[in-house]
Amino acid sequence: MGSAGALLSHPRPQLQPCGVHTSRSRPLPRARNLPLSSLPAAAPGLQRGRRRRLRCAAVNGDGGPRDEGPPPPREEYPSSRLGAALEDPAPGPPVENGSFGGLSQEEEQSALYNFLYPSKELLPDDKEMSIFDHLEELRERIFISVLAVGAAILGCFAFSKDLILLLEAPVTVQGVRFLQLSPGEFFFTTIKVSGYCGLLLGSPIILYEIIAFVLPGLTKDERKFLGPIVLGSSVLFYLGIFFSYTVLSPAALNFFVNYADGAVESLWSIDQYFEFILVLMFSTGLSFQVPVIQLLLGQVGLVSGDQMLSIWRYVVVGAVVAAAVLTPSTDPLTQMLLAGPLLGLYLGGAWMVKLIGR
Repeated sequence: MGSAGALLSHPRPQLQPCGVHTSRSRPLPRARNLPLSSLPAAAPGLQRGRRRRLRCAAVNGDGGPRDEGPPPPREEYPSSRLGAALEDPAPGPPVENGSFGGLSQEEEQSALYNFLYPSKELLPDDKEMSIFDHLEELRERIFISVLAVGAAILGCFAFSKDLILLLEAPVTVQGVRFLQLSPGEFFFTTIKVSGYCGLLLGSPIILYEIIAFVLPGLTKDERKFLGPIVLGSSVLFYLGIFFSYTVLSPAALNFFVNYADGAVESLWSIDQYFEFILVLMFSTGLSFQVPVIQLLLGQVGLVSGDQMLSIWRYVVVGAVVAAAVLTPSTDPLTQMLLAGPLLGLYLGGAWMVKLIGR
């Protein structure tokens, strides 16, 4: 009784309930242990028996001990819910009807619309990326583009003779003959033709990889403007190549054949001929991008449609100069045949900028 009385009369500090210490969560601050040295030496068994009870005990306001009972059972939290009881995840912004910006359900059914204007559920790559992640993605897309162009070049090389006969058609009907002036000239010509044709066939994949790389960083308005620009640019480029093959190249070659008729026999180097016709076709396709450039300038507000139409006199002179630079020949007929479409494309682009209110 003396030992027990000494223990009960000993002053005890105010203690706080101890936290549940689990193996998977961080323990809350524990109550300070009562020094065992303050217990009577005559009760060693009491020291060992009361140790855990003293750590989890609280003191009433009147100074008397209060037994809290056995500690609550330990709750094991799964690793996936670590910290879930302390902080709830912040709710994201509300999405109306599962759409982006409250758009109609009919528009969301379109796969093209979902690609250009995706909702949050359709943006799996909408995340923060480091500069190394961007470089890795760029490397992969460049590799895919090079692989696609390489496969297209190999396919065109397998049919290189058929492609050469197709490109020789505009002048063979006029009696022009082709010569190989050096060993291997025809072989290197087939490689050149296969390279140009493979690049032409692989350009849609290159364009797709470029769009897929820059599209996640564009806003909704920028994506709305990107679709018509890309589609119009592709159509105009292929239209320019078709115009060069069917109209511009036959007219230019016919001029040279008729000019030399009766004076010299037309025996042309096959390498020089394909260098002429391939450069003419691709330069014509690039020159047909004039309306696309006008729409870009009008969209950013640098120039309006009325301003474009007011300088038509300077545009006529510029079209003639551009045709002289783009065409590999120096004859005036080829230059005029290219300057006419350039002028028409410029006026059409100016009217389009004016119609959209720019």
